[in-house]
Amino acid sequence: MNLDGKTAVIYGAGTIGRAIATAFVEAGAVVHLAARNEGPLREAAERIGARYAVVDALDERQVDEHAAAFDRIDISVNVISDNDVQGTPMHEMSVEDYLSPVVTNVRSKFLTSRAAARHMVRQGGGVILFFGGTSDGSVHRRWHLGGLVAAFDAVEAMRRQLAAELGPQGVRVVTLQTGGIPESIPAGFRDQVEPDIVGQTALGRAATLDDVGRAAVFAASDWGRTITGAQVNITCGAILS
Repeated sequence: MNLDGKTAVIYGAGTIGRAIATAFVEAGAVVHLAARNEGPLREAAERIGARYAVVDALDERQVDEHAAAFDRIDISVNVISDNDVQGTPMHEMSVEDYLSPVVTNVRSKFLTSRAAARHMVRQGGGVILFFGGTSDGSVHRRWHLGGLVAAFDAVEAMRRQLAAELGPQGVRVVTLQTGGIPESIPAGFRDQVEPDIVGQTALGRAATLDDVGRAAVFAASDWGRTITGAQVNITCGAILS
């Protein structure tokens, strides 16, 4: 598997974004990180060996102008923060808190996918990667996730529609389906959540950030060229389909 000569744009420079960016750079891609906060963004880009630009993935003008500056975009990945509110029972939530991750996910992923697709249709190929995913009847009984699952469901509907529309132009759209990545959870909360994440798996362990990066390289490379409109399951058996 290699991404030699591929141009990849990754929106979001948090733990997941950095893991994917690192794996892409190691696989030979030219990686461009994009995020709102320049300090952490610059630090991540310099450490990984990526290029960077300050871009708000929720701002239509910024996303379009940033993408238009590229000669081509081969891979687009959106892993910005979900802006979700967790820990509050739904019947006690405000409508704004419930809808926050839905609006954030749908708006940002539509804007970044559209910007990338304009290049990819012209090129005759490309890969759009989402992260998260859901499955039929998926629900977390122990943790109050607010609108996060509704947001993931909405993005999966978008992924299927994009795959259907863009497939004839050689563009693939894939979700990396996760059951939770303990390393990406803030340290103060990780000890509470990690045992539950691991306990739901069939393998007795959760995916690591390195696992996420390798799966992303596979999905974006020619080794994954038969996969579109689908999820790549990296849940360690937490979700069996």
